[in-house]
Amino acid sequence: MVSIKCFALLSVVSCLAVAAPVRREVPQEHSHEPILTKVRESLNLNNPDKIQDPVFALLGDAAAKAGAGDITDLACLQQAVADQAFTNAKAAGDLDGMVNALIFRAIERNTGGVGVKSALCTQTAKNPEVAALTQHQDPASDGAAATNKAITLELAKQIAAIGGNPLDAIKSGTFAPGDKNDNTGKGNSCDDPNDPNGCIFTQNLLVPDATEDEINATVAGVSASAGANASATATASASSSSSTNGADCAEQTVTVTLTVAATATA
Repeated sequence: MVSIKCFALLSVVSCLAVAAPVRREVPQEHSHEPILTKVRESLNLNNPDKIQDPVFALLGDAAAKAGAGDITDLACLQQAVADQAFTNAKAAGDLDGMVNALIFRAIERNTGGVGVKSALCTQTAKNPEVAALTQHQDPASDGAAATNKAITLELAKQIAAIGGNPLDAIKSGTFAPGDKNDNTGKGNSCDDPNDPNGCIFTQNLLVPDATEDEINATVAGVSASAGANASATATASASSSSSTNGADCAEQTVTVTLTVAATATA
């Protein structure tokens, strides 16, 4: 006859099995914090898909689903965020917002472990500048060096085409390759939501995918869109004037804290 004590023990073991964290790459969704912050600002101007926060787009599927809003294809959540943020920034004449939306699209997304690639979105973005891009892949994954370099150079071209500084494409870079056999999943990443400058930058962890010379050579034949520049300049001037007249208005800051990412299936 099985005792009550045995039932209790089995219950505890079962609960622990369910609660045990699934092996995954250590979180790094806050590594590029200033880019995340700017994209959040742009997305909040008009968010028809009700995406809770851009940071969800950099998480693995299980965690991302909680904040994806009306986006059901989680492989396309990052593109959806970048696309809407770019649209909003362009309408507002915010060139910096447009550039950061493009950089955000190219940032590496969390995966299930060191060396694991994230799924690519198969849908087409509304903005061709966003549609031309995909996200960086884990630097320890097969072919990552060539893939990530190509992404950075394409990003530089798209940034140059809208009148931004193509060298900003370097900011989309990721970390040094980790050990695929590292069961901790840590790799060489960082994740600090309290570092407004981005821990990948302040800790000098970013590994550039391309040199400045390579980027300059890539964008040598790219000319900025006169229409995009004119729109950005005109609206920026109007926004500046409006900001001066409404200087007494209080600015609202939204802070999003995630605890689900630590144990969620990537």
